[in-house]
Amino acid sequence: MAIDQIIVIIVGVGLSVLVAWYFWFSEKKGVKIQSSDTGVQEAVIKVKGGYTPDVLIFEAGKPIKLNFIREETAACSEEVIFSDLGKKATLTPFKTIPVELKIDKPGEYNFQCGMGMLHGKLIIE
Repeated sequence: MAIDQIIVIIVGVGLSVLVAWYFWFSEKKGVKIQSSDTGVQEAVIKVKGGYTPDVLIFEAGKPIKLNFIREETAACSEEVIFSDLGKKATLTPFKTIPVELKIDKPGEYNFQCGMGMLHGKLIIE
């Protein structure tokens, strides 16, 4: 094997490790959501190739309102599923769809698209 082939292999493996770390092992910072004057914790989540923000932090026992704005027509993002909470919603393209929750038990609750490709997390403290 020539030296240029060895360098290409080393660079390729290094880039593969970097991509894997970014998508699977990097720590995502959560966005802490404050309560409004009415006591509702309200957040806007943009849906376009993923959820932005995808990690949200809420206070336990207070009502939560998630406003999903789907900015695409991809079939994957048609639905959001909260499997731990037994709740799901159909997201209409280019419209705001509210999802209301009340979670009393602290913990982490995942949500995802109908195909399981887009992921997010609610952290309840």
